[in-house]
Amino acid sequence: MKAQISAVLLLLSAFASAQASKPRARDLGVPFDGNPGKWNAITDVAGVTVGHKTLISGEGKLVVGQGPVRTGVTAVIPRAGELFDPVYAAWFSQNGNGEMTGTTWVEESGFLDGPVMITNTHSVGVVRDAVIAWRLKHQPPKIVEDAWSLPVVAETWDGWLNDINGFHVKPEDAFAALDSAKTGPVTEGNVGGGTGMVCNEFKGGIGTASRVVGGYTVGVLVQCNYGLRPHLRIAGVPVGKEIPQERAYKQETGSIIVVVATDAPLIPTQLKRVAKRVTDGLGRLGSISGNGSGDIFIAFSTANPHAYYGEKPATIQTLPNDSMDPIFEATVQATEEAVVNAMVAAETMVGRDNHKVIALPHDQLREVLKKYNRLANTP
Repeated sequence: MKAQISAVLLLLSAFASAQASKPRARDLGVPFDGNPGKWNAITDVAGVTVGHKTLISGEGKLVVGQGPVRTGVTAVIPRAGELFDPVYAAWFSQNGNGEMTGTTWVEESGFLDGPVMITNTHSVGVVRDAVIAWRLKHQPPKIVEDAWSLPVVAETWDGWLNDINGFHVKPEDAFAALDSAKTGPVTEGNVGGGTGMVCNEFKGGIGTASRVVGGYTVGVLVQCNYGLRPHLRIAGVPVGKEIPQERAYKQETGSIIVVVATDAPLIPTQLKRVAKRVTDGLGRLGSISGNGSGDIFIAFSTANPHAYYGEKPATIQTLPNDSMDPIFEATVQATEEAVVNAMVAAETMVGRDNHKVIALPHDQLREVLKKYNRLANTP
């Protein structure tokens, strides 16, 4: 038994090392504007943690209920140290062919109460119910009887690679994503909710980035599953047209979920403005927010703790609107880089019915950037 445990630990260690050694977009010479935080991740915003549960099994012909399975769950927790202290938040739908539960109350109250979960389209319900159970498990005993929750759970469609109608995501998978959430570097690419996702007909998935501006941090996490190859632009270069081989499909069938976190003291109306700026970041990459795409974004601020509960008026700090432009710019920059990070980290995947989606080829990306005189100097 000890030998088996040691073998598993060695495998996990090897996996962690491989993830840590993966190049990110900047490592390949992709030029980006702005100054990233320590990890260039949403977790640069103090208190924000991220966890994944990845499900991969089976191969070959699709047998509904049996696989192949290429899916998972990703969790973003705004206040890991104070799970039951809601944060100011707002959401925005650029194109609504998708789902993000709980947003009616986010819009009405101006608060996000609990984590943001991301999974596949047909697993939203089970993940939502699991979050309620998880919160009850962690709720202070004195308020469990009166506890209620409207979880925020978002989705993108992974049916090109995954047995999406097989309902392979279970409550324990959502629990695992939440329980594994941590600060520090965030694993990207074929992980968690992004496991089976496709971006611009390259392998997509989870990506993240951050910016530090004026003493504040803005962090972005994406689950990217949108776009057609000819639309893709990186650093202003038509990368998609320059790398046309092995396209996946002819009509867009995907979506993108974007989570923006900041420690800047912003109120819900300001956060709504921030969420809208995600679209500008995607536009830099060539996104047209196609008819079949669910482009849905949520932004929250970890400032102003304890603003939701209490019997007395809370004292709130707010950044002046005239000081918002650096936050807007940081959001645009981090969104752009997070999507490219997702594609750079993702690996070629073969899924249901042997559908194959290739990874963005690093060498070719560098060659294209060099051709257009956009390749940055790398260490």
